[in-house]
Amino acid sequence: MNNHYPHPIIAREGWPFLGIAVVVAIIVTLIGGAWSIPFWIIALFVLQFFRDPPRTIPQNPNAVLSPADGRIVVVAKAHDPYTNREALKISVFMNVFNVHSNRAPVDGKIETVQYFPGKFVNADLDKASLENERNALAITAANGQSVTCVQVAGLIARRILCYVKAGDVLARGQRYGFIRFGSRVDVYLPLTATPKVSVGEKVSATETILAEF
Repeated sequence: MNNHYPHPIIAREGWPFLGIAVVVAIIVTLIGGAWSIPFWIIALFVLQFFRDPPRTIPQNPNAVLSPADGRIVVVAKAHDPYTNREALKISVFMNVFNVHSNRAPVDGKIETVQYFPGKFVNADLDKASLENERNALAITAANGQSVTCVQVAGLIARRILCYVKAGDVLARGQRYGFIRFGSRVDVYLPLTATPKVSVGEKVSATETILAEF
């Protein structure tokens, strides 16, 4: 089943960056010919960074889906500071070559949205979860379980974008935000959840099942 996809293949967040990069590359091409090659490379990098392809949603109703593309850096018991509970924490680290569109991991209602300003240390480090700029969604899933999904800014990420608010109802795979230029997403689940990924594994937003509960 393909998720209804109301967004263009190139994320709208990237249009200004891509437009500027292409215009600069064209101007340098007209003026300097071959000197424009580095500028076209930059334009291609911007294009690949802001790609936002549609994804196929797994049909397993008990699945918790990955909210982001990237690599698993944490699968462990941890304290969820946003709902004050002990939880299973699964973290996905996104490098600059991953798709940076964030998608809902479960069907459910958003109970709270909490934004915290902070540092911009390497998102690959676990301390980034508590020290970096971040935006946390506390979600009550359709099956009644509590899920916390946290966007965390990274070393060169300077903008967390979130398009939902408390009271909104999310559908699995729904696009709800974007983080520009390197970051991570932390997911906190009930301790009874069964992880389906391991540290070091590469995952795809929506299509990879992180856990079941």
